[in-house]
Amino acid sequence: MLALVDDVPQCYVDNDWICAQYWHDYRPELVSATVEHLWLTVVSVLAGLVVAVPLALLARRRGTVESTVVGATTILYTIPSLALFSLLLPLTGLTPTTVVVGLALYSLTVLVRNILAGLRGVPAPIVEAARGVGYSNTRILLRVEIPLAMPVIMAGIRVATVSTVALVTIGSIVSYGGLGNLLLLAVGNQFKAQIFAASVLCVVLAVVLDLVLVVVQRLLTPWTRHAR
Repeated sequence: MLALVDDVPQCYVDNDWICAQYWHDYRPELVSATVEHLWLTVVSVLAGLVVAVPLALLARRRGTVESTVVGATTILYTIPSLALFSLLLPLTGLTPTTVVVGLALYSLTVLVRNILAGLRGVPAPIVEAARGVGYSNTRILLRVEIPLAMPVIMAGIRVATVSTVALVTIGSIVSYGGLGNLLLLAVGNQFKAQIFAASVLCVVLAVVLDLVLVVVQRLLTPWTRHAR
């Protein structure tokens, strides 16, 4: 028994927040949870974007619809996550779909508002000039308005992505929370090293994704670099 105690790292015995041995011993669990956290975040934001674009276009075209769309997405964001997931469970069950749908709905608030703001920020003379040379409405949208609105749209995607990284942890209530699963288990038994590791990885993941989106934005809007 004494030998077994001697083999336990001191940071486990002291229940330290920072424990290098934990990162080594639980590497497979940390990698698996991080990968799950990453794909839940990406899929949720992409799903939200797929829904947000047509909603924003509809709201911009019909002013009477805008208040309804913006109001509905705002109300969705105010619903507590536990209540929202509970409402989705009868439809999606205890599956990752519950988390993806819930987080996609939460992202609509930011995405719809930023898409609308970006499109409305496009100077009217530029749109009229494009129409004057024979561009159709669809071509104006795809070739003029969306590219010029991209910085504002990307800003919304960045905010939605970072907030989704944090919200994914709530998915642990249905066993699909990525790093949130580790946090939930660690809080229950006060395993400080695991709480610290999962929290650090959440922050790192948010920062990395934000930096990736900054690079994507610069690639999509090269004229902004030349302007500066």
